[in-house]
Amino acid sequence: MRRFRHSKLIGLTAALTLASAGVATSQAAAHSERDRGGLSAINHIVVIYDENHSFDNLYGGWEGVNGLSKAKPANAVQVGQDGAVLPVLPQNDVNLPATTPNKPFAITDYIGQDDTTCPRPNEFFPSGVPKGTGLPGGCTRDIVHRYYQEQYQINGGQQNRYTAGSDAVGLTMGHYDTKQLPIYTYLHGPDAPKYAIADRLFQGAFGGSFLNHQWLVTARTPTFPNAIADLAPVNGKLTSASGNDLHSVVDSNGEPTKYPLYTPTGLVADGALTQAADANGNCVVPAAAVAPKKGTVCGDYAVNTIQPSSQPYAPGTPVSKQLPAQTLPTIGDELSGKGLDWAWYSGGWDNAAGNITGAGWTMGDAGVGRCDNSKHSADGANEANPKAMYPYCPTGDFQFHHQPFNYYRNFQEGQPGRSHLQDETNFVNAAKSGQLKPVSFVKPLGRENEHPGYASERTGSDHLVDLIKAVENGPQASDTLIVITYDEFGGQWDHVSPPAAGKKGAVADKWGPGTRVPALLISPQLDKKFAVDSSSYDTTSILATIEHRFGLNPLSSRDAKVNDFSSVLQRGHQHHR
Repeated sequence: MRRFRHSKLIGLTAALTLASAGVATSQAAAHSERDRGGLSAINHIVVIYDENHSFDNLYGGWEGVNGLSKAKPANAVQVGQDGAVLPVLPQNDVNLPATTPNKPFAITDYIGQDDTTCPRPNEFFPSGVPKGTGLPGGCTRDIVHRYYQEQYQINGGQQNRYTAGSDAVGLTMGHYDTKQLPIYTYLHGPDAPKYAIADRLFQGAFGGSFLNHQWLVTARTPTFPNAIADLAPVNGKLTSASGNDLHSVVDSNGEPTKYPLYTPTGLVADGALTQAADANGNCVVPAAAVAPKKGTVCGDYAVNTIQPSSQPYAPGTPVSKQLPAQTLPTIGDELSGKGLDWAWYSGGWDNAAGNITGAGWTMGDAGVGRCDNSKHSADGANEANPKAMYPYCPTGDFQFHHQPFNYYRNFQEGQPGRSHLQDETNFVNAAKSGQLKPVSFVKPLGRENEHPGYASERTGSDHLVDLIKAVENGPQASDTLIVITYDEFGGQWDHVSPPAAGKKGAVADKWGPGTRVPALLISPQLDKKFAVDSSSYDTTSILATIEHRFGLNPLSSRDAKVNDFSSVLQRGHQHHR
């Protein structure tokens, strides 16, 4: 449901840039006049960006929402590659039965929140950690969540190929007991702040964490200019002659790889970039591959996990596989240009970035040449990456591709914008002491970010509550808006179709939006203790909210068009339930 439409829409150019600076300026001014009503009492915006859950998977049992009870059978029953309904859901997580019925199921029926199924840092178990052999926390295995795959899974809005298009097959249909989540318990407690749950917020772009972090800060997809393209068939497999071709190759269904329930229709490759394109923008089809389906995005676009060219990046990553420094403007550039302070606060940043004097530094006695691995906790929680070189001492669960500003030249090492990239410890201190900046982005460390496969859901939800309390118990709570959402769906099913490009009233394009994700808005400025907001949003609505509150220009056509969160803060908001 749309709350309003802008009177002037910015056209989409080939580079997804704004038509002209004059139009952008006038539009920003119009937004400032029109939208500040609900945002004018907000002087601090805090964005907490957690990991990898669809709305139904995590919040589908919240009262009053369009959740699991509203799912139609046609969107819940999964089909195979041939389009036939699957007789059962095959399961390959070691802690689940071999099959479950073809419908949504409760993960906690099989994996309890205290079960010892979580891996230690630097450990990887593709099928999950058998009970009794891991750390406590009730972790599942991870689930594929990539750019081309998600489009196949959504299946034109039918929402019925999540299982067929996944390495984790039936786990895609699992969900948590919403009412057992620490965040649910906190928000239903006697001292809970006023909050709204947005039940129609979609991830900004198809795919995974890397791309959706980029859309959070730029509302655009980064590029790898002049990327090598030399994939060719060798022994029945597409192989890069140089070893440096990072492009994908999809089949006639848009899939780039084989899964337990999916067999490609030609040779494929699942890379960090989209399928290569020729000088005319046409998709390049290697020998033994097949022509991709109509509408497939091709070119030198970075859509799946790739490392930055500035520290911190995964130790040992060759330069040829690092994304060149990006130069597009970010929301950080816009804020700085307006003289407004802001920061990206990341758990584990000081260790990973080598900030040995930082408040979050814990590797201060690291040995010369290599980070010191001798000081571990018993469960390995502070284990350093054994390949890291001092002073870059990331813990084993630090996620390099979750640091979007580090991909942009203005914020890389030695650049003046680098000071805006800080450790999460600094955010907690600022919240408690009344030193919140106008805009704060908060990115929890791996073990606390709720990511399936390596993080405990309960631990991450507990950490989320702690972050909220740091703000709510601080002196600036009264004029602060906390926005909590998740970067992307984590490969998990949701029954609500995302807005589709070409459909009337939809704010969408070739990049997304993708699957619906959880979202909460917390502020004393809300006029009710609890509300459900069913306006249509996506990740770039966060940018729009920041832009409209502080009079900034939109970064692309998407954040120029999407709804912001202003009406949630207006008295008598029509979507309150």
